[in-house]
Amino acid sequence: MTHVLAIDQGTTSSRAILFDKDLNVTATAQEEFAQHFPASGWVEHDPAEIWSTTARTCRDVIARAGIEPREIVAIGITNQRETTLVWNRKTGEPIHNAIVWQDRRTADTCRDLRAAGHEPMVTLRTGLLLDPYFSATKLKWLLDHVEGARAAAEAGDLLFGTVDSFLIWKLTGGRVHATDATNAARTMLYDIRKGRWSTTICGLLDIPPQMLPEVRDSAAEFGVTSADLFGREIPILGVAGDQQAATVGQACFRPGMLKSTYGTGCFALLNTGAEPVASNHRMLTTIAYQLNGTPTYALEGSIFVAGAVVQWLRDGLGLIRAAPETQKMAEGADAQQDIIMVPAFTGLGAPHWQPDTRGAIFGLTRNTGPAEFARAALESVGFQTRDLLEAMRADWSGENCGAVLRVDGGMSASDFAMQFLSDILGAPVDRPRVQETTALGAAWLAGMQAGVYPGPEEFAETWALERRFEPAMEPAQREARYQRWLRAVEATKAF
Repeated sequence: MTHVLAIDQGTTSSRAILFDKDLNVTATAQEEFAQHFPASGWVEHDPAEIWSTTARTCRDVIARAGIEPREIVAIGITNQRETTLVWNRKTGEPIHNAIVWQDRRTADTCRDLRAAGHEPMVTLRTGLLLDPYFSATKLKWLLDHVEGARAAAEAGDLLFGTVDSFLIWKLTGGRVHATDATNAARTMLYDIRKGRWSTTICGLLDIPPQMLPEVRDSAAEFGVTSADLFGREIPILGVAGDQQAATVGQACFRPGMLKSTYGTGCFALLNTGAEPVASNHRMLTTIAYQLNGTPTYALEGSIFVAGAVVQWLRDGLGLIRAAPETQKMAEGADAQQDIIMVPAFTGLGAPHWQPDTRGAIFGLTRNTGPAEFARAALESVGFQTRDLLEAMRADWSGENCGAVLRVDGGMSASDFAMQFLSDILGAPVDRPRVQETTALGAAWLAGMQAGVYPGPEEFAETWALERRFEPAMEPAQREARYQRWLRAVEATKAF
């Protein structure tokens, strides 16, 4: 047994990556699936497509690597977080499409709960804010709007899960209904201090507790796959939400270490150690990972639109054919035009948390063209990241708080975006040699549990730098540009 299979089930595609005994990538398979937008602000996925693309990519990657299933020692799962599914305990059939983390249909519910004074209680228990981003109000919506769902749930016939739970259920043939602490912490139903589901919040939202999965460590036994899926039973030994898996893959095991992942959105996690840090600046308090029954906590800032702004340039405006084109365009943009783009396509995330805000562009001139749009799009991600770091440093003044930012995700491949990020933060930005940090984190959790990969300290020593970006912008210019960004954000919120 020389390989670990990592399943990386994301927002726009499902991937499977095989890692060898030295944590090198052996083979990769990926398949995109459809995004469904049944109403303004609504985003859904077909659970059947989530499952079929996951199963196919697993089979494909085994075939591409030319190995036998018996050579796979374990499976690790990492997944898009907060996306909500409900399925029938007996048949395994979902009662509705998955409601995606980007979906804003429960904004009014969250607003009503906030107005009724429930947010302090929710934040105290879960570390989260009342926002449609999280799973809880999505689950409530399904129970309230799918015919017969609430009665079936109360009768014990329905199960709730985030994507990891759904995949575990499918992979094990319905034998295991479980999740890990990092995914549970994103549901707005889990008490991150007591390490259990909150009966108070379940009662507030009329959610039957029997629907909820068992919560386990990030490295633990999650059952074995059905033998007919891959030719033999394979144990599932690691599970973590995608941003926590990336934190692990970036070896951010010491308090003060900070990573930021640039995928569809941007998610920055700051390791704060053994004690949860309450945020006074609208950051999220969450679980970074949980090993041997002990959680390590983090402050997290979530940006809803990062790589998605480049997708918008391509699919919405038709300005580019492929994401890498933005690099050359941004470099050739008119330096005299200081265009500011606030890409609040699905609202503003941290530290603003305004789901109804929509995007805006400032500073347009008659000469503004595709190159200036490309530069503004890439720079918007740097500006938003600075918003997060400013809030984190205000919340937690631990040693070396975010002194260096480790980056990963698709947009981290853009030298222009990463250099601007370093410039606007005034801090070094480190891009690792291994770009598959999310899958790597899931693989390491499973492989460590299986006994084939080393413990955290030795694993951290394998982290290798591909390139460090150092700030080159003058401090006065940095602050002037950031203040201009803040004014643009306030104007957007006011509109």
